[in-house]
Amino acid sequence: MLHYTMSSLQNIKGKPSPAGTSQPGKSGCSQLGENPMRHNDLPWQLLKKFNNRLSVVPANLTLLNDTHTSIPKLRSGRVGGQFWAAYVPCDTQNKDAVKRTLEQIDVIHRMCDKYPEAFVCVTNSTGIEDAFQAKKVASLIGVEGGHSMDSSLGTLRMFYRLGVRYMTLSHSCNTPWVDNWLVDTDEEQPVHNGLSQFGKRVVWEMNRLGMLVDLAHVSVRTMADALEVSKAPVIFSHSSAYELCRSRRNVPDDILRRVNETGGLVMVNFYNMYVSCNKEAANLSQVADHLDHVKKVAGSAAVGFGGDYDGVPTLPQGLEDVSKYPELIAELLRRKWTEAEVKAALAMNLLRVFKKAEEVRDSLSQEPPDDEPIAYEELEGQCRTSYGYPARAKASTPSVLSAALIIPLLYSLLL
Repeated sequence: MLHYTMSSLQNIKGKPSPAGTSQPGKSGCSQLGENPMRHNDLPWQLLKKFNNRLSVVPANLTLLNDTHTSIPKLRSGRVGGQFWAAYVPCDTQNKDAVKRTLEQIDVIHRMCDKYPEAFVCVTNSTGIEDAFQAKKVASLIGVEGGHSMDSSLGTLRMFYRLGVRYMTLSHSCNTPWVDNWLVDTDEEQPVHNGLSQFGKRVVWEMNRLGMLVDLAHVSVRTMADALEVSKAPVIFSHSSAYELCRSRRNVPDDILRRVNETGGLVMVNFYNMYVSCNKEAANLSQVADHLDHVKKVAGSAAVGFGGDYDGVPTLPQGLEDVSKYPELIAELLRRKWTEAEVKAALAMNLLRVFKKAEEVRDSLSQEPPDDEPIAYEELEGQCRTSYGYPARAKASTPSVLSAALIIPLLYSLLL
């Protein structure tokens, strides 16, 4: 989310400079008001660069220069809110994904504690609006990848208690209950053909909690399944338009139309590969093209800013870091977007979806938590115990392992 008043937008609109050439902080945005929410991977950079040690001098967020995001850059970009991504890679699946995700949730909380003048951690729509009024960055948490919950509804509920308000159903790997976007390419084969029955129960439990269902990174069939199952509007936290760049990480038009019908939100990704389908080259105007396309097909109420800063290696010319948002706003206004449409894309569309998810949560408040675990046979990996499952489930893994050891041994004895 970005902070802009209507007078600020009018001042930007008056600038005739070409896209990407106006200077941040010189567009007339001297007053702060409401506005955007987007996906940001700064916590991942804090892990990679500093092992989450915010106490070390180079990790000072007021001085950080080699990331897309810092406190000064956020202020220059009039950024009023972020969904900080609690992301851990797919190679943590069936290993330490939950522990690693908890550490990323922790570092987001510590960011708010360490820089209270800049950030305030919030968990609901009212908190977002209060943060706008306080002129601080409303900081929410999104878990980027269903592998982080390790197929456990109990873990999902604990994430919610820790402040997580959206979860991306998959990242770039299948889980025991959902297919990711790579199954729509030659790189992987479908396993569940969308959501498994347990996956549909995950979506339902997210609805019951009031956690947004994020469909960035999922297969097209998964998109369709989730749109069918979810009682609350879904979001694509950082995905662009497939019609303009035919990457399977993007959203096809038939899904955009379903987003329109269900009141969801597509927050456009800025990564070059999803903007121009060319990792090395893209520009601000092409990002605006994606915003235009989502608006045309899904309606102005379905458009948002996804960003993906600090989570991608290359960004379009003119959108190199979070300070550059005013240039994109200026481009949309030059394209005759109304001030109301711009303000909606910056924040109000996300707030609407968030409030609707809270309404669905309230309507399901009498429903008990889903405490039926996933079938043990559907789980993957050998690094897990089977406490609570029937004895036959407990015995299944050792017997397989025993056979794997015995057969080579017998073979060697026969030689």
